[in-house]
This record gives sequence, structure tokens and C-alpha cells, in this order.
Amino acid sequence: MVIESHKGPYTAHFNDEALDKLNAAIPANAHFIMDSRVADLYRDCLQGVLASPSVLLVEALETNKSLDRMPDYIRHLVSKGVRRDHTLIAIGGGILQDITCFLAATLLRGIDWKFYPTTLLAQADSCIGSKSSINAGDAKNIMGTFTPPKEIHISTRLLQTLDEADVRSGVGEMLKVHAIEGPAAFAGISDDYDRLFTERAVMMAYIRRSLEIKKAYIETDEFDRGPRNIFNYGHSFGHAIEAATNFGIPHGIGVTIGMDMANYVAAESGVGSIETFISRHDCLKRNYRTFEDYPVPVEPFLQALGKDKKNVGSDLVLILPDAEGKIRKTRRANDNAFRQLCATFLGQVRLA
Repeated sequence: MVIESHKGPYTAHFNDEALDKLNAAIPANAHFIMDSRVADLYRDCLQGVLASPSVLLVEALETNKSLDRMPDYIRHLVSKGVRRDHTLIAIGGGILQDITCFLAATLLRGIDWKFYPTTLLAQADSCIGSKSSINAGDAKNIMGTFTPPKEIHISTRLLQTLDEADVRSGVGEMLKVHAIEGPAAFAGISDDYDRLFTERAVMMAYIRRSLEIKKAYIETDEFDRGPRNIFNYGHSFGHAIEAATNFGIPHGIGVTIGMDMANYVAAESGVGSIETFISRHDCLKRNYRTFEDYPVPVEPFLQALGKDKKNVGSDLVLILPDAEGKIRKTRRANDNAFRQLCATFLGQVRLA
């Protein structure tokens, strides 16, 4: 798949032997930035990579994609002789993607990077689109760039070592993208929900379709100024859920709960319909199962939601389904009625 960007075209390759091929032919002047857990799990097939001159192992924690940690990573790369004609190669999920993208965009005024996503969330969503962010202080994803990798290499084989909750986290983003495509697309992936976990070919087909849907939007609105905004469906609520639980709920699970919450808020506010909430609730709740009763304190949730960078003044900017189930951007007063809807969903609706 070829994706057009302001930096020129970049490619996504689908190959279950991607890591083996990389290990067999280490690129010259490569600096590897790798999830330390992935390095442990795939040590046997990454012996050449791990023995190469420049390898930075990073634990995939939110605290490690903060501005405070960047000097440590830069010191490592400088000590390994990084130059403008070198390439950073990220192997890991979204946290490693965000770290590597930020470094590639800013180090030496910009160097190339490649991405081997090892989580479903990264494979089916974040790997394309150019957009990456890091945290600063207590502000999540407040700094970032639009710097796509030159190449992306996707292998569903890597999903076999993921925890089930991490797979469902990625499925949450896939459900989001298909909801954006429209009610029929969401119904299709909902019907195939169980097969995603048992048939690799079905999973790869939906990964590719998710990226195809997203590709159309990012090529039209790469810098997220208009149509692409709707890809934040579930994210305002999801990010606030993550923050309120100190990231105890995985990102894609938070987004799944966030979509269910968005559908409920839309229905109860008269923006959307109760039919959309009901028709999508069962699939979404199946995807956030075991987290439906995870404590989400309401006040910290509302405080985090109020800090969302998409907000305008005191108003919230939310992505909600309309009466036909189409996803739209909506401006909403952060008033008592809205806050009560949030409290009702978190305290009652998601538990039912």
C-alpha cells in the first residue's frame, strides 16, 4: 500500500516474515529503537539486529514517551555516531512509534525512519497518517509532529505473543475506523468479531481494510484540520478514561468504552439516536469486557476531558454519531447536564 504525504510517498508492506527478513539483511547505518519486551520475545529471530552497533531498548511505558526522556535517547544516538543520512528503525507498538517519530523529526533537523509495528493497535491504525505525539509534564500527547516513516512492515505473526487485552485494544481502533466508514461497515466487522481472534487471514483482511479507510482521509487532510478530525471518535472520552485510571485501562479499550460513551451521550443529547447506541453496544461491550467495572473516578475523568486539546474555550469538541449513525464533529457545552450524562454512563450504563 502506498500512502501519499507532504514528505512524499511511503509504503506499508504486509509480510509475516518481516522480522526474519530484517534480521537477515541489516541495513547500513541503522539505529534500532526497540521495545525491550519484543527483544526478549523474539530474541532468536532478531540475533543479528540485537548484535548490530546501535540498539536502544526501551520499556513501552507512557512515562518513557515524555519530553523528559528524550535527552537520554539523544545521548545514546549521538554516542553511536548518528548522522543525517542514517535511519532510525522502530520495532514495537505506538509508544515506540511516538518516540522514534519525534526523534526522527527533530534530531539533526530530520532523519529517515522505518517502522515494524508489533501491536495490533499500531498495525491497524497508528502506523499510517504521519501523526505522532509525546507527553510533557502531565499533559498527554501535547507535543508532536507529522513525520511519516519511509517504510512500514506489518506481520500478523507478531500478534501471537500479545495478551488478549492488547489484541482487543487494537480491535477497538479497527471498530472505530469501520464505524467512521459507516453503519454497514461497522455491522460487517461486528458480524466477523469472533473470527478476528481465530483466523489470521480474516484479521489481516480487516487490518488492511482499516488502513485503506484511513488512507483516504489522511491523504485528504494529513494535518488533521478538517475531515480527519472524526478519527478522534471515542478518543476524547478514551483519553480521559486513561488519565483518570492512571493508564490502568489500555488505550484501545479506553477508546472502545469511549465510543460506547459517545453513542450514549449523542443519543441522550438528541444529537444521535438510541438505535445507534443499541446496535453498537453489544459488540463494543464485548470488546471492553473485563474492564466494564474497572473504577473510573468521575471527577478526574471530567477534569481530564476538560483539558482535551481539541476543546475551544470552555466548550468541548466531541466526535459523536448523528441520527443516521454517521460520525460528526460536535461542539458541546461542558455543563451540568453533560457532566451528569458522563457520570450516569460510567456509573450505571457500562455496568449493565
